[in-house]
Amino acid sequence: MPHKFARRVVITGLGVISSIGFGWQEFWENLLAGQNGISEIDYFDTQAYDRKFAGQVKGFDPKRYISSARIPHLGRASQLGVAAAHLAVEDAGFFSDELNSLEDAAVIIGTTMGEPQIMETHNARCFQQGLDYHIRPSHVLRYPANHISGQIAATFGCAGENLVFGNACAAGNFSMDYASALIREGRDVVLSGGVDAFSQIAFTGFHRLVSIADGRCRPFDKNRSGMIPAEGAAILVLEEREHARRRGARIYAEVLGCGTASDAYHMTRPHSRGGVKAVTRALQASGVSADEVDYISAHGTGTPENDKVECEVFHTVFGKRIHDIPVSSIKSMLGHALGAASALESVVCCLSIREGKIPPTINYETPDPECDIDCVPNHYRNHRVRVALNNALAFGGNDACLVLADEAYYDA
Repeated sequence: MPHKFARRVVITGLGVISSIGFGWQEFWENLLAGQNGISEIDYFDTQAYDRKFAGQVKGFDPKRYISSARIPHLGRASQLGVAAAHLAVEDAGFFSDELNSLEDAAVIIGTTMGEPQIMETHNARCFQQGLDYHIRPSHVLRYPANHISGQIAATFGCAGENLVFGNACAAGNFSMDYASALIREGRDVVLSGGVDAFSQIAFTGFHRLVSIADGRCRPFDKNRSGMIPAEGAAILVLEEREHARRRGARIYAEVLGCGTASDAYHMTRPHSRGGVKAVTRALQASGVSADEVDYISAHGTGTPENDKVECEVFHTVFGKRIHDIPVSSIKSMLGHALGAASALESVVCCLSIREGKIPPTINYETPDPECDIDCVPNHYRNHRVRVALNNALAFGGNDACLVLADEAYYDA
């Protein structure tokens, strides 16, 4: 049974900016429909690349969420983050003046790249104009990754802890874990999640690793050929349960616990030992048995090695029962949004618990004996979810598994 923490952590607001929708409602509707958010890159000239697709967020208008005077002072990642936070705060039923009155409200964010587009812009101008090109100090100040969390905090007057996790593609889960710990230690409200903006730097890095797919992301399929780089943001409002109840907030799910570990193996290749430790520790921290898990939101990048290793992790932890647990990867639709990925997947877990539906893994055609799982192929499924795992396996061996549950599950 779940551990009885004195202060319980619930999720009361969801904010999403993604390649398949803005706001959780549009995002969720398109996920269930198997909408493909991957398209040809228009951010830079791809003539020199043999891979030309990404999960870009197109049609994003920052003026819908941020004042025109502030927009020039924010990099794209900060714009995406502030927009997602705006949606989350609104969804939670807060207003900015109400958050201002909560002096201990914290902002804990995960990111992989920070604000790389600022550096790309200046490099291009320096190349064009030569060494006489002068970078404005105000532009330099937009580059550090902590600018993202700082801008979110400034927008809503959150004067508590302000922190950015850089644990690569598991950064969203690491940030949620730390945010939950803050609430258990005394904070009432924390804005947490993950943000990453699309960049040529990141795309080129994955391209040189020969890890980008040929246009379709096919997690767990025998003929999978790689991942698809993407961008996006997901911010969640985490709140102490009694605080949420007193103000009549809608509760999506409860954070029961998290497990983290390091592969201690290779910079880019995963090893199952880290993933096994992360999932096992998550279950132990939550007081949940392997038999009680109803759904797993997988890391599921679509690379041959990652999917194989992740399935090894699931078979080691769950044994034969893994065949009875739906395991899906939304990266098949969104692409890999790096530091935002596991935060977006936390939103999916919340909605699966609330709605009793599981999004599919699209583009699935040929079963792979090395990925012997139920990956919810191509069509969403009605399925009661009381306990969901959000699994993340990142570069550098950074592994984190978050356990979310129906609020009523704790009291059963």
